Amino acid sequence: MTSRLPDSPTPPLPSLALVGGGYWGKNLARNFNALGALHTLCDASPNTLANFSDGYEQVAKTTSFDEVLANDQISRVAIAAPAEHHFKLAKAALMADKDVFVEKPLCLHVHEGEELVALASSRKRVLMVGHLLQYHPCVEKIRSLLAQGELGKLQYITSNRLNLGKIRREENALWSFAPHDLSVILSLLGGHLPESLQCTGDSWLTSGVADTTLTSMKFNDSVSAHVFVSWLNPFKEQKLTVVGSRAMVVFDDTQVWDQKLTLFRHRITWQNGREPMADKTLAETVTVPESEPLRNECQHFLDCCEQRVTPRTDGNEGLNVLKVLAMAQESMEYDGQRVMRNTLAVTRPSRVFKSHPTAEIDDGCRIGVGSSIWHFSHVSSGAELGERCNLGQNVFIAPDVTIGSNVKIQNNVSVYSGTTIEDDVFLGPSCVLTNVSNPRSQINRRGLYERTLIRQGATIGANATVVCGVTIGRYAFVAAGAVVTKDIPDYGYVRGVPAKRIGWMSRHGHPLDFKRDEHVATCPESGFKYALEERSSGVVTVRCLDLAESARLPAELAQGDKPYRQFTA
Repeated sequence: MTSRLPDSPTPPLPSLALVGGGYWGKNLARNFNALGALHTLCDASPNTLANFSDGYEQVAKTTSFDEVLANDQISRVAIAAPAEHHFKLAKAALMADKDVFVEKPLCLHVHEGEELVALASSRKRVLMVGHLLQYHPCVEKIRSLLAQGELGKLQYITSNRLNLGKIRREENALWSFAPHDLSVILSLLGGHLPESLQCTGDSWLTSGVADTTLTSMKFNDSVSAHVFVSWLNPFKEQKLTVVGSRAMVVFDDTQVWDQKLTLFRHRITWQNGREPMADKTLAETVTVPESEPLRNECQHFLDCCEQRVTPRTDGNEGLNVLKVLAMAQESMEYDGQRVMRNTLAVTRPSRVFKSHPTAEIDDGCRIGVGSSIWHFSHVSSGAELGERCNLGQNVFIAPDVTIGSNVKIQNNVSVYSGTTIEDDVFLGPSCVLTNVSNPRSQINRRGLYERTLIRQGATIGANATVVCGVTIGRYAFVAAGAVVTKDIPDYGYVRGVPAKRIGWMSRHGHPLDFKRDEHVATCPESGFKYALEERSSGVVTVRCLDLAESARLPAELAQGDKPYRQFTA
């Protein structure tokens, strides 16, 4: 059911930017482009953008998401980036007053989903999640059969999604495969969440990343559902079975179109009032008009934006799926222990992190999966840490501090309110961060904290001091003992008291040697090339030519195999 949103001027087409043109993004690009909606393609990889040529001549291409947000001609953003980036990208787009389509899952944490839903509501923006099966004509027909009473009282649902690949290392099969099935099951049950759930999974290829999972759910009215997903199955199977008291229907998405949906009017009768007997009938093929589900989904998003109505798979629907995924993940991590909906800790920090018994973890903080917090460290209420962070001994994280993923904070570091740290940052032992330029014990300046931003991949050396109110650029390098009092550009290498830029540093932490009259230097470890550029304003910057600043390093380049001095000998 859809509901009216406040009227908004109809934007001219094309007005949509697609963020992510890779494995699945290229399919969204094809459909949005065919519908005349695609204005811009945004991807961190120039090579990916170069793949869009024939038929995309009129589509703008950029590696800058900030450029997308600043473009007033773009009123809609579709996000097909890796799931770990969904929250930040969707939040930024909503804050820029864009309507947003997010591929499944909505994000990775329930509290993030709640924030996105609230933000879309407050800013009166359309927020839609790409739960593709909801727009498949066969699923729409099953909904119709249920509504018309053809199946009788719903009893149970099973869904199998099996394949050999696509194997992932950053997310397990539950999060990669099951969102579509869970979305359909919840829709068939009127959007109700399961009362209880059990999930088991096994990892064979990558430790801690389940290759197969089996999720069993119990709903009100004695309805149950089971979802089995795997990327280690010798054959492909995508089959949904819905069993009612009067009939059963099977949706087999691997079959040709006119054989995808089959109805069985099987019934159970009681012989002599005591023995149950199966009364089987011939299968009936259900005719369903053929149309491409992805095209239907893309068109639905565009229609909802034009008409200002709530999508079928809106943010609340995506949030419900996220809650079920959180229940399943928690059950799986406790070896299939039953999780009750009313007792699930969906709003408290994930328990899937390591903390030493001497560490203090306040209620109301948020800590991502895979993080470690060591001896005598303290994370305050309101602080937010991403995934795979490592906090050494005697680290203090103040309230309202935001820290990204894969951040390493060494011993004896305090991060005070007013500080934002992006992904992949390294803070060396005993470095100092401040938040007031002119502190006095007699003067209360709480609430006047100055903002310090440490951008992705930056390094702060041991015993360095960062005076508040500065921005340290991406992959900047602050030498040990330096005192930073001014902004540092991307890749800037600074040292001294006060710190001054003495050169440029590569992503791998090697000084870049720009020869006289040459504007390109090569990192000796990675082989990446970096360009020295001077803007019209006279500001000198450095840019990596082989990888966008926000892109992750390829796995083979994220493991060092030689010490630093071997490169300088």
